[in-house]
Amino acid sequence: MKRLIAALAATVAVFGLATTAAAQDKKTRISIGTGGTAGVYYPLGGGLAAVLSKYVPGVEATAEVTGGSVANLQLIGGGKSEIGFSMADVAWDAYNGLGKFKDKKVDARALAVFYPNRMQVVTVEGTGIDKVTDFKGHRIATGSPGSGTEVMTLRMIEAFGLDPDKDMKRERLSLAESVNALKDGKVDALTWVGGVPTPGLTDLAATPGKKIKLLDHGDAAEAMRKKYGPLYVKNKILANAYPGETRDTSNIDVWNILVVPASADENLVYQVTKTLFEKKDELVRVHKDAAFLDLNNQLTGGAPIPFHPGALRYFKERGLKVQ
Repeated sequence: MKRLIAALAATVAVFGLATTAAAQDKKTRISIGTGGTAGVYYPLGGGLAAVLSKYVPGVEATAEVTGGSVANLQLIGGGKSEIGFSMADVAWDAYNGLGKFKDKKVDARALAVFYPNRMQVVTVEGTGIDKVTDFKGHRIATGSPGSGTEVMTLRMIEAFGLDPDKDMKRERLSLAESVNALKDGKVDALTWVGGVPTPGLTDLAATPGKKIKLLDHGDAAEAMRKKYGPLYVKNKILANAYPGETRDTSNIDVWNILVVPASADENLVYQVTKTLFEKKDELVRVHKDAAFLDLNNQLTGGAPIPFHPGALRYFKERGLKVQ
């Protein structure tokens, strides 16, 4: 009988150890919606995934290639993604059921205001395009379907008095596809909204036999703000941001934000927010635009949708005046 009891005790102990080990191995998996591989969302998302997996206990994060802001909000709304990069204007549309989200609002919340997204209108010498109004009659790559670039591009073109569907041949291409099409003469210009420098555009500027030209378009900001809300800011891209472009160019900026579902666990969002800010230096090593991540930018209007309570908890802890 003693031997039987001892055997049973040993079995229970082994089972208990196995259960404990299984519990310790269980990971909370986080999918981060980014964008195309030639842009800035993807490398920054990869850096964020690495940082979260390294520093947040029990979390395993992965960066996913997506169509961009619209697709990321749709993934959030469909319960298929836990964090997404988005331009502020697309997040506003999703939260309010406007534009591409008119049939389905997304109950999203802001996690952080990240860095300013810079609209870049790009051509090369020899296309006959010197300004946005020259788009008329030309082939223009206006961003991939499901991207914030496409949304903002159509609004910018409209602000210059053109019809994007009637006045030009519009190609709905990713940045990588747009760059290749411009190199091959299959489109005459492209638009892109992302960080500066964007790797794909640096590659274009370094292509032998091609001289890149950035087009001024900052004057569209006022009309865009009047119609779509205070989301857009006239700014400028400094000379030499890309090889061969030696002058400053007026442009339009919109903030990039990180979004999460409203239903996301408060403690998890707190841990993610805390890690994002405290390990910022590791993200800056991935892409210099991460240097714009700043607590002082969080509650100043860059995020047009409410913050998640987990993020607000961290901001309050750091001394921000949370309403």
